Amino acid sequence: ASQLKDDLDIVSKLNPNIDCVILDINRNREELENLVQEHDVVIRAVNAGVTIVNEVGVDPGIDHMLAMECFDEVRTGGGKINSFTSWCGGLPAPEFSECPLRYKFSWSPRGVLLNLLAGAKYLEKGKEVEIESGGTLLDVVRKLDFLPGFNLEGFPNRDSTVYIDRYDIGDAQTCVRGTIRYNGFSNHAKALLQLGLLQSRECPHLHENGPPITWKAYMCELMGKSPDILVDSLRDLIYGRLECNAERLAFIEDLGLLEEELIDKRGSPLDTISNYLAKRLSYQKGERDVLLMRHQIEFTWPDKTRVLRNIGLCVYGDSNGSSAMAKTVGLPCAIATKMVLESEIQKKGIVVPLSPDIYSPILKRLKQEGICSTESEINLN
Repeated sequence: ASQLKDDLDIVSKLNPNIDCVILDINRNREELENLVQEHDVVIRAVNAGVTIVNEVGVDPGIDHMLAMECFDEVRTGGGKINSFTSWCGGLPAPEFSECPLRYKFSWSPRGVLLNLLAGAKYLEKGKEVEIESGGTLLDVVRKLDFLPGFNLEGFPNRDSTVYIDRYDIGDAQTCVRGTIRYNGFSNHAKALLQLGLLQSRECPHLHENGPPITWKAYMCELMGKSPDILVDSLRDLIYGRLECNAERLAFIEDLGLLEEELIDKRGSPLDTISNYLAKRLSYQKGERDVLLMRHQIEFTWPDKTRVLRNIGLCVYGDSNGSSAMAKTVGLPCAIATKMVLESEIQKKGIVVPLSPDIYSPILKRLKQEGICSTESEINLN
């Protein structure tokens, strides 16, 4: 099932024996429930004496495993974890990054956009920091100084503090997990927020059965003006709404939102712009992505030596093959599945790869598939 017919067409050509259904689970919960009832096998987490390996993709997944491998090594050696900062993100490869938003979508744009509206919570230098929901996240973006050739920025991802207990790093004074984007992403995204395009409530102008409307006409509605005003006048109004930020205005123009193109209306601004971005900023044939991850872990050995260990992961997709996201999500999942089938994982219930008996063989087999991390250390004494 997918909300995009083009995706289903591709899948059905590759797998002619499956039935495809156009479905937006965010808006058609009843239809989803009906489909569940109509099928004989539906995967559910139940207390039935079975093993379900969860959080075994890339984030969460490989990030857990690389972090725990370091934490366990330090603890075994009698050391103490002082700080843990983790960044991860899937991006278009640099040669395909010159596009609006400086981002392309390999999964639902709605999920990416909703994450920008979420709040965040993290621990930094002993102080708990909480970011309110509603778009405030875009005001706390920080420049990332690792891998300078990529020109990256990042922002906190949801509640990082829950990982202090999950990772058993109670001595840590910093625990931050964040999302990686190319520099400029947040400034562009702020334009969508300021124009009200991330609102989830239904809008009469975007009702699926309403009269046709173009993007230019809709922008005029947002500005409270007649749709027949000159584009230059509309541009000036939008420029003011965007706090006179020329880069944000250029992004809106590059995205085609001042054009006389009919909108494929989806009810709400959020669902409509998500549907538009899924097509406008999708990966084209021959384009590839890259998955970046960086753990920065500071710890102290028993002899008081302080160390900063940098653990990195950089995986490129194949131009006409598997994407980096498909590799880093699919391979660990497939390896864990095989481990369950061959009774290598025997624990019952929900299992997360936080123990050496699970993460060690998965990481070893990922290396055999070309998914290899890098490490470097800096003595902080």
